[in-house]
Amino acid sequence: MRPDPELLAAFAPTGVLRASINLGNPILANRGEDGQPFGVSVDLANALAQRLGLELKLVVVDAAGKSVEVVSGEEADVGFFAVDPKRAATIRFTAPYVLIEGYYLVRDDSPIRSNAEVDVATNRVAVGKGSAYDLFLSRELKAAQIVAAPTSPAVVQTFLEQGLEVAAGVRQQLDADAAKHPGLRLLDERFMVIRQAMGIAQSRGSRAAEYLHGFVEEMKASGFVAQALARHRIAGASVAPAESA
Repeated sequence: MRPDPELLAAFAPTGVLRASINLGNPILANRGEDGQPFGVSVDLANALAQRLGLELKLVVVDAAGKSVEVVSGEEADVGFFAVDPKRAATIRFTAPYVLIEGYYLVRDDSPIRSNAEVDVATNRVAVGKGSAYDLFLSRELKAAQIVAAPTSPAVVQTFLEQGLEVAAGVRQQLDADAAKHPGLRLLDERFMVIRQAMGIAQSRGSRAAEYLHGFVEEMKASGFVAQALARHRIAGASVAPAESA
């Protein structure tokens, strides 16, 4: 059943559902050979637009921080974000639909062997500016220095070019980069679990946020998210458990 006009206006005041797609997280979105974005987040955006009976427009960005900006500034209507308390000032999140692991990467000859050895004053840690792990590590690391790369895919390049001691990021991105640059290794344990959710600007109100939460829960329960992960051959990410509103 098509939602009522008031709810549609809260979701898409322009009459078109604008979904922010962040290409900085390769688990959720990439650009195909034809130049078009594809991935789990694109699939969910399409499903939501169909559910609402609206045309879909993708607002493509290259970093998580930019996705937060366009949704908070209402240049896009919905987005896909890692849940973080700092972002909650302007974004109302659903429960997560996917769980992703954050890891550290170092050089083979690095003396660092465990996560506990990262947070010392002599270490500089490359992160994607505004990413979930940037926000997390900026709170958690007390001695190590955070060095921001412009985007998450640029973390390893920044790490190598600046001769930094540690790179931090999504495991799959770091694995892919390590395969291109011999002499690098991941530490043996994750430093965080990234809870990836959909979100809408706080200004759009509770009805739209509650509808979006219900949509995400249905997409998890129906197997849609698991099928999307399998279709796009995404390893290392898992469907988040069900959560009530």
